[in-house]
Amino acid sequence: MAEIKLAESKVQELKEVCKKFNYDKGELINVLHAAQGIFGYLPAEVQEVVADQLNVNIAHVYGVVTFYSFFTMTPKGKHPISICMGTACYVRGAEKVLDEFKRLLDVKVGETTPDGKFSVSSLRCVGACGLAPVVTVGEKVYGRVAPEDVKDILAEYK
Repeated sequence: MAEIKLAESKVQELKEVCKKFNYDKGELINVLHAAQGIFGYLPAEVQEVVADQLNVNIAHVYGVVTFYSFFTMTPKGKHPISICMGTACYVRGAEKVLDEFKRLLDVKVGETTPDGKFSVSSLRCVGACGLAPVVTVGEKVYGRVAPEDVKDILAEYK
């Protein structure tokens, strides 16, 4: 895997975040959350900066990043799409909705479209079970989504 060259301005921003948290290793999750906000994802190079700044083992940082599903080591699309697969959504057809997103975008779960516009993921529960099945695109929530609605949802972001 090729090494990623991080923008120096973003590295400085990340170092400021570490400073704001007093380089406290107990703040690792908060620092990683901020880092993902800065870079959009957490490649090895970002994890190395965090490990160095907080004086923690890189393996520990990697363990935290891979343990929590919120963190991602691959870039997300400009419009990240998440399909809820919690019980209520699943029994009301979320799998068919997910299949339609995968078909129309020609990606698998966890992948980003070649143009970088969309990424598709599934998650366990959005907490809007009364609207099942639920899809989020960025911060926007779509309820009672049927496979035939997917084309119209995507059209909003084209």
